[in-house]
Amino acid sequence: MSLLEIILIFVLQFEAGIYGEPTFYKIAGHDVILPCATASSSDTTCSSVSWLYSRDLSETFSEVANGKVLQTSPQAARRDLDKRCSLVIYNITAEDAGLYTCRHGTHSDHDSFVHLSVLTISPSPPDADPKRDGNITLECSLLRYSDLPPCEQNSIRWMDETGTVLLGEGVGYKLLGQKNCVSFLSVKRQSGHNRRYTCQFVKENNVEIEADYTPVFTDPSPDQPYIIIGAVVGMVVVLVIIAAVFIKYRKRVKEAKVTEDVQKPIQQPDELESNLTYVTVSHNQQASLEKKVEVEEVTYSAIRLQ
Repeated sequence: MSLLEIILIFVLQFEAGIYGEPTFYKIAGHDVILPCATASSSDTTCSSVSWLYSRDLSETFSEVANGKVLQTSPQAARRDLDKRCSLVIYNITAEDAGLYTCRHGTHSDHDSFVHLSVLTISPSPPDADPKRDGNITLECSLLRYSDLPPCEQNSIRWMDETGTVLLGEGVGYKLLGQKNCVSFLSVKRQSGHNRRYTCQFVKENNVEIEADYTPVFTDPSPDQPYIIIGAVVGMVVVLVIIAAVFIKYRKRVKEAKVTEDVQKPIQQPDELESNLTYVTVSHNQQASLEKKVEVEEVTYSAIRLQ
């Protein structure tokens, strides 16, 4: 037997082993318990059990070693073991999808495999304004072990709230098709018409898992115009009050200035006299050339009028 034949037989046996193992279908955000078929019922501490995780054949990560969750794992906070050595995963995310291997002891002879597939629905664009009408695209994805065969065409289907399977194009929707394990549906979001859409993964005519999505339209608040009007009126009232206070303040300033001018201090007599200059005028009158006339002194004074 050639080396190529040995490798081919090994690959076929490996694929038959992992593809024939159970698959758990879950929705993102839920919890799951993955059983370990090779765990011993007498080993209640799970001290000889390890769990391995791989998204594809290229790389494998250790999640649990000797019955203990490895804290080096990025997902350690959402991992746990129960009394049966089953792996418990809380709050499932898309990154949890893949192949899980339970190993008892240090050898891989009795490994058991479990697949975890995660169904997600997300709108595109994800930040679409919920207050505006318009078309959005819903993306339904089945995330799983990437080395599995592709999903069959039409294995992911859409339904409306009445249970009607959506095909082609209809009122408010348009089926954009399926690519591998991802299906796209364009829907129209309208105010007052929050329809519900369901994505299902169907395998051999059996619905393995389904998830609902409702494009939410948020109507503007009916009280919003009144709130705006109230705010404008309130602002006008505040401005009027400020203007009235300012006018009243200026009026008071003017009145105070007039009062100050009227009540200026009146000069006292002593102060007035100190500001006056007295002049003495001598008047000589000569009756004749030979006779002297006495000098008459005249004194002028200032009279203050009350």
